[in-house]
Amino acid sequence: MAKANLRKVFPDHWSFLIGEIALYTFIIIILTGVYLTLFFKPAMNEVVYDGRWTPLSGIRMSQAYESTLHISFDVRGGLLMRQVHHWAAIVFIASMIVHMMRTFFNGVFRKPREINWLSGAGLLILGMFDGFMGYSLPDDLLSGTGLRFMEGAILSIPIVGTYLSFFFFDGQFPGSAIVPRLFTVHVLLIPGIMLGLLALHMILLVYHKHTHHPGPGKKNMNIVGPPLWPVYVAKSGGFFFLVFGVTTLMSAIAQINPVWSYGPYRPDQVSTDAQPDWYMGYSEGLIRLMPGWEINLWGHTLVLGVLIPFLVFPTVLLVIWLYPFLEAWITGDRREHHLNERPRNAPTRTAFGAAWIALYAVLLAGGGNDLIATHFQLSINAITWTCRIAFFVAPVVVFVITKRICLGLQHKDRQKLLHGRESGIIQRLPHGEYAEVHEPLSPGEKYTLTAYEQYLPLELPPSVDEAGVARKLSFKERLRVSLSRSYFGRDGQVAKLTKEQVAEHEEHATEERAEEPQRP
Repeated sequence: MAKANLRKVFPDHWSFLIGEIALYTFIIIILTGVYLTLFFKPAMNEVVYDGRWTPLSGIRMSQAYESTLHISFDVRGGLLMRQVHHWAAIVFIASMIVHMMRTFFNGVFRKPREINWLSGAGLLILGMFDGFMGYSLPDDLLSGTGLRFMEGAILSIPIVGTYLSFFFFDGQFPGSAIVPRLFTVHVLLIPGIMLGLLALHMILLVYHKHTHHPGPGKKNMNIVGPPLWPVYVAKSGGFFFLVFGVTTLMSAIAQINPVWSYGPYRPDQVSTDAQPDWYMGYSEGLIRLMPGWEINLWGHTLVLGVLIPFLVFPTVLLVIWLYPFLEAWITGDRREHHLNERPRNAPTRTAFGAAWIALYAVLLAGGGNDLIATHFQLSINAITWTCRIAFFVAPVVVFVITKRICLGLQHKDRQKLLHGRESGIIQRLPHGEYAEVHEPLSPGEKYTLTAYEQYLPLELPPSVDEAGVARKLSFKERLRVSLSRSYFGRDGQVAKLTKEQVAEHEEHATEERAEEPQRP
């Protein structure tokens, strides 16, 4: 059994390393986090600082903030460990999002990997919230501002918002229990759940086998690549140390979250350039772009300026996470898929993913509108209104452009199959015409360009049944047919050439060349 598992084949492609970066940075986060917990004190009782950072000497602060300063300036290697921990968290979220987009654009989420898609999405959202809790622990002025932001979002919930806030903070904000509670959730609860999801993710990966890109010898029911032992283990092990080394190098030369510059948190103060880490920036953008609307009903205020972004925040994530189930419903395909799709061969899906990225980027820019304004000497109101308009316009424009690009690339592949590759050599024909010489494609290239399936658009059943009675079609059925036509109709994809059509065209071209008069 061990021999069989050690000889398990893994495909070899650079894009598969993105998921490994997420795995290895998670290991780095665990290792450095264990070290930091030895010195961090998650308590909010006030002490007077008397450490090495003299600008804060004699200042009253929480024990959490004081221990953070102690780690940064008094513990050997403490500041480096803090920065490695923080940078690894940022790279962890970034690699998970890129890995998720790679999975999305290649159609890896199709059966039998739906559970793996959901587990990966769960890892991403848990990682985002755990990162938010992590940089809230030092109780500095920047993290306290972020907690105040979260308190405002909780308070905007109708009816129960105030009760939830009092429960979460154990009284009036900021209370005296938020840091110990965040610490428990940050180091115990969420990492434990993430370890379980990660184990499920890896087990399913091994059980379902890895997908691979189309190419010679690669089919839907086989895997082509090097074995786990010794090739893949050697590569993967070396890549782990490379990721660890680069993360440590970043942490040694690029400062991040200098809490001593912000000072301890005070509810009556706010950092001038308070910004969350980039992965939570789109939530900040939702708040900043939303007009400050309020509705007063029966002596109660409904703060729409915060409530609506609070509802849109998970919707932006759920739209991309639930998309695979929408596509499965449209196609009705229940077969197993182990061969990746080229993004150009699924134009609507690729356009949808690009539109989602555009929306995320717009909200990220909106969350930093003040910094954009100060760094580029622009009007903050102009930036805000630009992002508001782009929130609705940019995804549509990106969707249309991306889909047209994919269709254009499909046309290009079709021409390559029919006429060969452009060689750049210009030839003069006997009758004086100049034409470019096209080189024929190799059998492997032809296979790669044709090794994919195309769905046919669904059609509505006849308006009357066999008995001549008018057929009643539900809105759900009509919607499915309409979406299927937009996905796989004439405007949704370019008809794929079969091997027979390519062979017939080549035979016809050969006959034409044989009939042409030869140059003397």
